[in-house]
Formats: sequence, C-alpha cells, structure tokens
Amino acid sequence: MLIPAARLGLSYNADGGIQSYRKEGFELTYVDGIGWAPPLEPTLPPPQADRLPLEVVRAAGLVQAPLAGVRFSVGSDRLRLVFELPAGFNTPLPQSEGSFSGPYTLELPLFTPGLEALFRRDSGVALFRRDNAVGPNPPAPLSVSILYNPDSTRLSLTLPPGRFYHYRTFALEDPQRYVLDLYYLMPERTEVIAPGFRYREVWTFTPEPLRLYLVEADPGRWRMEPVGQPGLRAYLPSLAPTALAILNGGYFDPKSGTPIGLWIKDGVALNFPFGRSALMWEQNRVFAGFPKFGTVIVTQSGQRLAVGINRYRARLTAHTAPGPAGQAGETIAVVEGDRVIALYPAPYTIKPGQWGLSFPAGEAPPVRTGEILKLYGSLEPPLAYALEAGPLLIQSGAYAFNPNLEPFTDPRPLNATAPQSAVAWTQDGRLWLVVSDPTTPSTLARALQLYNPNIWGAIRMDAGGSAQLYVRGSLRTPLIEPQARKVVNGLALYPIR
Repeated sequence: MLIPAARLGLSYNADGGIQSYRKEGFELTYVDGIGWAPPLEPTLPPPQADRLPLEVVRAAGLVQAPLAGVRFSVGSDRLRLVFELPAGFNTPLPQSEGSFSGPYTLELPLFTPGLEALFRRDSGVALFRRDNAVGPNPPAPLSVSILYNPDSTRLSLTLPPGRFYHYRTFALEDPQRYVLDLYYLMPERTEVIAPGFRYREVWTFTPEPLRLYLVEADPGRWRMEPVGQPGLRAYLPSLAPTALAILNGGYFDPKSGTPIGLWIKDGVALNFPFGRSALMWEQNRVFAGFPKFGTVIVTQSGQRLAVGINRYRARLTAHTAPGPAGQAGETIAVVEGDRVIALYPAPYTIKPGQWGLSFPAGEAPPVRTGEILKLYGSLEPPLAYALEAGPLLIQSGAYAFNPNLEPFTDPRPLNATAPQSAVAWTQDGRLWLVVSDPTTPSTLARALQLYNPNIWGAIRMDAGGSAQLYVRGSLRTPLIEPQARKVVNGLALYPIR
C-alpha cells in the first residue's frame, strides 16, 4: 500500500534522481539506483513519486498507532465507514451524534490507511448527494482530507455552503468495530402559510434520519372537517378547494371507493365503524381511541332492535364493510337500498352498496325478504366529527403503537416501510397534519415524540400511496407512484376567521 506524503504532513521534492520527503525536524531521502538513505534500510521498497510504501512509513516511525482496517459504503444519502479494530484494542472511542454544515473532524488513535480508497474516482464519494449531477465524475459536495499523525488518524470532512449533514458514531462488538454514519440531508425549512399556521419540513433521528412534512396549527386558530363522499374517489385538492391544507383520510375499498370504518360529519354517521381506532374531534378538542357507537335497526313494523356493528359483535350484528360477513352457522339478511333482498347462510360476502344483518341459526329471522330494514348509529357521547383509521401511535403522551389491538386482516403493511400519514395534537389543541418519508408506523410514533415531546396523541391515517399533504392546493410531499392517488376522504384544515 502506498501513502501520499502529504497525508503524513511531508513535502515532496525530486531533483536529479534524488527524492526528498520533509517536515520540520524530519527528512527522508531516496536515491535512484542506491536506495534509502540512513536511518532507513536501503533495501526497503522504493517510493512512487510522492507516495511512500507502508513499510517505509512504519520503519521511519511516521506512524506508530495500531493498524485498523477500514470498509466503507456509499449510498444516495449516506456514507458509512466501518473501522475494524485490532485484537486487544481497548482505548475508548467517542460515541456521539449531531449535525454540521461546515467542517467535521474525527480523530482516532489508529492508523487507517484504508481510508485512501475514499479518494479513488470510482469510490462513489463523488456521487454522495441526492441531486446527483450528470456526467461520469460530477463534483463532490463533500471534500475529504486525511492526516496520519504518529499516534492518530485525523479525518476531516468539509461541506460547500448551504449543505447540511448529520453524523453518528458508535461501537460494535464481536468483532470489535467502530462505525461512522454520515447522512446528507436536505435543509429543514419553515414557511408561515397563514397567521397561526406553519408548513415545516424537519428531520428526526430514530436513529436513522426521517424527514417529516407537516402543517402545524396553533391552538384556537384551526377548524378541521372530514371531506369527501362515500363511494367516490377523487384527488384530494378537489375535495376541499378552499382549504388551507388537506391530508388524506382513512381506509377504503380501492375498487368501489367504499369507506372502511367510522365517518361522522356534523354529527351524522356517513359510515359505520369497522373496529379500528378513530380520530374524533369537536372544535379544538381532539381525541383518538375506540369509539363507543350505538347501533339500532328499525324494522318495517317500526320495531327498534339494538345490534352490534362489524367487529363489535352482538347476538344481532350489522355488517357494513365489503367482504366476508358473519360466522359459520349464522344466517345473513342482505340489505340493499333499505330493502332485504335475500337471506343466506354465513359467511356471506357483502358487496359494495349492501349491508347485512347476521342472526343465530335456528332463530326466527327478525325480517323477511322484501321488507324494509333501516340501520342507524351514533357516537356515545355524540361528537361532531370522527374518522376511523389506525393504529394509534401516541396516547396520553405515551407510545401506544400496538396493531394487535386493532383488526387488520393483513398485518404486513403495518410492518412495511412506506410513506406514513398521521394526525397529532397536544392537550391544549395544537394540531399537526403529518406525512413522513418511507418508514414504519412504529418508527413514526417514535419520530413524533422526538419532534415534540409535548404531543399528547397521534393516530395513523391511510399510508403508502394514499399518504399526501397539500397546502393551498399544492402537493408538498413526495409520491411513490407516478401520480397522486385518488382517495375517498380527507381531513381539510381551515383558519378560524
């Protein structure tokens, strides 16, 4: 391995077959055809211009620190250096985390000549940026310098103006390693979009960096409404053209546009609960949890019967979500347009535009085919607005993500990395509409707590391609699909005049 003289603090000069390497109080000389001058053995490997063989560096005492191997990987937004520590190394190394926008220096009591690979044109460091420049060798936004001192290696990283990086260093065991992670981050930003309202793009670290896109509303300044129409998918801005901001809402059947879960607007139930947690609010009071929902059917004769709803089962249970309904052995009365169209053995697949009433087999059916049957429901106690989504992320100020408490037929999306959306709030009514870069719901919960420890509650809304945040009709969040996805409902935010 060859080490550039400059990395050892040496100047280089060549004159008539004599090559000299100097710094204050120190000099090495190599004569072509003869070899190294004392105090070095003349037979040590020759230099290559301003580059010295590793054996010469060691023999001259230029470096006495223990040798450590180095591996690195470069991605579109991260540089990772892994220092493989020598056996028996027990000197404490700094473990830290922070951000910088100018120079960053890391000095280790090690000799790490493997860092020379960072200067190769094919190392990838020249591509260490999100907005990659075109061409085979675009300019690197991160300049690297290395100085090998007798007892240490000093690594210095410098950014051009306007760049922002985050670093963390930590140790690993078995085998002993020391890691430096360096992330390139787009700058944070804050934009006042109305008195008491701010749009922000911020970073949290869990420990990987996660970018949050959010609208923050001060207490007493906001009004929020669920917007949309059951059965109709549309682009978010069209659901509330005059809204200051709008976030995607809850889940829906992608084929029919049928909403899945509770939807209450102005105290009227537009859709019934499925059994997951819901966002509930009135004026500036916001809650999230499992709503208590009273459901009754009214028969053609005027009889009122209390029933369960979807996952909240009872002896008589109404099923409003498309898909299999009822349990084996039960009978399902299928209702379409407030009229019973047929009775089937359960389970029966409810189609969009239908609902079903299940009752135990062997009992006389409470209704007959052709009769009128109506379904009514309301929150207990009543609130003006509710929208079901879930799972809960934060409740009473504590981490609350537990998807086992909520009926997700396929739990895999809750563990997948995808854009997430959420609503969060404080006890005094400060509100956030949030979309994140791809992550998991559990990580988002941690990220929100790190962003603002005063967050009292948060609930996840629909995620993946549905996760979108608009401000004054302009999309502010990245898309994972070629174009914005149509959704069934959203949460529109307005200033109180």
